[in-house]
Amino acid sequence: MNTITPAASRYSRGAMAFHWIIAILIAFNFVAAFIADSLPKAEAIQIMGNHKAIGITVLILSIGRLLWRFANPVPALAAGLKVWEVALAKVTHALFYVLIIAIPASGWIMHSAFSAGKPISFFGLFAYPGLPLGQDKPTGELFKEFHEVMAFAMLALLALHIIGALKHKFVDRGGSIWRMLPGRG
Repeated sequence: MNTITPAASRYSRGAMAFHWIIAILIAFNFVAAFIADSLPKAEAIQIMGNHKAIGITVLILSIGRLLWRFANPVPALAAGLKVWEVALAKVTHALFYVLIIAIPASGWIMHSAFSAGKPISFFGLFAYPGLPLGQDKPTGELFKEFHEVMAFAMLALLALHIIGALKHKFVDRGGSIWRMLPGRG
């Protein structure tokens, strides 16, 4: 059985804030993308405008999260984990970091290639600059494919992450699930 003292090995409040804010924004973006596919063009454009603004926000927060992680040590993994569990945890977390940066970055490149670098409206507050790309439909299509494949990879990784958390809580009877949940400890 994995035992872990929640207060002694929890992530910092900053790490928790980055984790949950980014997770919620990503969830909103998945819902927005799926909903937009079934709407009339004018409504889909509005929703995708918000999707792009949220994506830019996720990209900025993800870079902040990565910097936070370099500056703040993460708690040790629970004692008693099998070698494969430690390896899987490390690979999963590394892939999450890659995807939370690569997915919005590929969306930004895709938008810029399709729109010749047109700025992205940030919820109507200001315009976030597009990348200095000329109109290039093949590049846009390539990055659209990357964006979608990585998004589905994120969903698979999320499922693995949730299954792992539930396994550690209910099968191993460990307390590691509390490491990233606010308000406990």
